Amino acid sequence: MAEVVTQINQPAPFIEAAGKTYLTDLQKAIGQYKGADLSKTMGQQFVAGQDPLSLQAQQLAQQGIGGYQPYLQSAGALAGQAAGQVGQAGTLSGQAGQYMGPNAYQQFMSPYQQDIINTTLSEYDIQSQKGLPALAAQAVNAGAYGGGREGVQRAEYQSASDRNRAALQAQLLQQGFGQAQQAAGQAFGQQQSLSNQALGIGQAYQGLGQQQIGLGQQSQAFLGQDIGALSAFGGQNQAQAQAQLTAQQQLLQAQQNQPLSAAQQYGSGVASLISGYPGGTQTQTSPSPTAAQTAIGLGSTLAGLYRAFPG
Repeated sequence: MAEVVTQINQPAPFIEAAGKTYLTDLQKAIGQYKGADLSKTMGQQFVAGQDPLSLQAQQLAQQGIGGYQPYLQSAGALAGQAAGQVGQAGTLSGQAGQYMGPNAYQQFMSPYQQDIINTTLSEYDIQSQKGLPALAAQAVNAGAYGGGREGVQRAEYQSASDRNRAALQAQLLQQGFGQAQQAAGQAFGQQQSLSNQALGIGQAYQGLGQQQIGLGQQSQAFLGQDIGALSAFGGQNQAQAQAQLTAQQQLLQAQQNQPLSAAQQYGSGVASLISGYPGGTQTQTSPSPTAAQTAIGLGSTLAGLYRAFPG
């Protein structure tokens, strides 16, 4: 009967023991990894929320939308008032034109001036006539009454009286004209003063309107600076909080992966030992199997196959 010689290459016993330990640890680590609760290492809890400063900046931005409208409305109202004053100034200035020109004095002439002139001249004529008897008396005393000399004296007297009467009339007319002209000038100055006042008020309203616009722009600029500063600080705080959450997540993930990583590292060491340490050879010699033994083995194999298929 022939003998069967079997050679088995096996690693060193301590390496084989280490390999078995590695497989046990690896199976345990993989089981833990499969059953790990990923919600503890991933999810929204590791995303930093909005910082209060950023929220405040957002609220300020929302409140500031249209914040310049009151200033624009005020500026518009002031502009309307300014336009009204400018228009009034133009009207007053136009009205002042009626107090200019060669005929402007006429509307300021007294309606009783002609009556005054007539009365004054009548009184003058009466007083002038009272001088004629004196001339007659002088002619009588001189013995020239009714002669040519008396006629010459009467003519000279009348001519002087007429000249004085004309001078008096011209003086009265000139006095009335001067007063009327002065009144027209005063009216023109007053009208121009009112026009200038209205124009000045209009310009003041325009200046106030520009100031309102400037205040609105400054308000928006200051608000923008506040929003920018709050946003910057809020972004820094949120970045810091996110960094802390990320570090915490990384720590939890490392703790979760630590058993598997350790097992894998341990397996790398075992593999390097296996590849670098020569194994032993074991030789086994056994007689050849008999026909009965071969039949028994074949039957066992078939029985195992039969059990593998239910029914």
